[in-house]
Amino acid sequence: MKKIINNPNAFVDEVLDGILAAHPTMLKAVSDDRRAIARADAPIKGHVGIVTGGGSGHLPLFLGYVGYGLCTAVAVGNVFSSPSAEQILAATRASHGGAGVLFLYGNYGGDVMNFDLAGELAADAIETDTVVGIDDVASAPPERSSDRRGVAGLFFAYKCAGAAAESGAPLKDVAATARSAAANTRSMGVGLSPTILPAAGKPTFELAPNEMEIGIGIHGERGGRRGQLESADRIAADLTEKIAADFPLARGDAVAVLVNGLGATPLEELYVVYRHARKILDGMGVAVRRTYVGEFATSLEMAGASLSIMRLDDDLTKLLQAPARSPFFRE
Repeated sequence: MKKIINNPNAFVDEVLDGILAAHPTMLKAVSDDRRAIARADAPIKGHVGIVTGGGSGHLPLFLGYVGYGLCTAVAVGNVFSSPSAEQILAATRASHGGAGVLFLYGNYGGDVMNFDLAGELAADAIETDTVVGIDDVASAPPERSSDRRGVAGLFFAYKCAGAAAESGAPLKDVAATARSAAANTRSMGVGLSPTILPAAGKPTFELAPNEMEIGIGIHGERGGRRGQLESADRIAADLTEKIAADFPLARGDAVAVLVNGLGATPLEELYVVYRHARKILDGMGVAVRRTYVGEFATSLEMAGASLSIMRLDDDLTKLLQAPARSPFFRE
């Protein structure tokens, strides 16, 4: 696999250098190693800070959601690796405007451990709370939903919690908003080809040219079913029906829908997936209030897509509609 890189070991730092150079009015480094990055106007006095973080290789997740109406800061790990507790602590200190800090990130073991440690290190000076994204329905059954991975559906939690923080809500309310968004979001993905880690130079898994994997994770984690490549409509139906059954969705429900590209899937194909998913939801009597199609959580050059659905109430709908700006997203 050909890549436009220099030294693979410098890949993440050079990505961050490029992003900071491209967006100096929106982002700033807040640690000596430049692995903790915050909004240029952080901290926001009197407002709750929101800190996220995770491994590189998933842009715009996690770094892409640092901005107005979104997250306040991010800690950036190596490719598919957790950031350190020290990096998370630097992001936390840079985000604290006197009203506490919410940790909001995906449910992965290394991230949980290091965010917990950073919270302990900050505890004397900064009140923190934690919400983890657990939207990937393929990663655990409903009775173990707390074990599920956080994937592209994290976007909805960022958007809703960020809007609540921007309004001046206290930490307990911002955390409750994030929990509500996370609890009402389900995602599922399909992989068509593997990703190549820059430092390794080889695929993270193998798929034959005519194969797909339903339920794949954003690091190449095994899904629930591997088989022959199916049509876009069959894939969309599989993802939509499994997500709808997991809620379960019912006639009269309102939802937001996100179709996400994993890094190498043309936007045109994502709209083909959305077309059939929308047809199924309309047929169920489920009202689609908000739609997002594009790349929201990638896996380097993995081909494939994921579908995320968030069940809405009036409060979540208003928060999704609130203004938001980052180098990678604008509402």
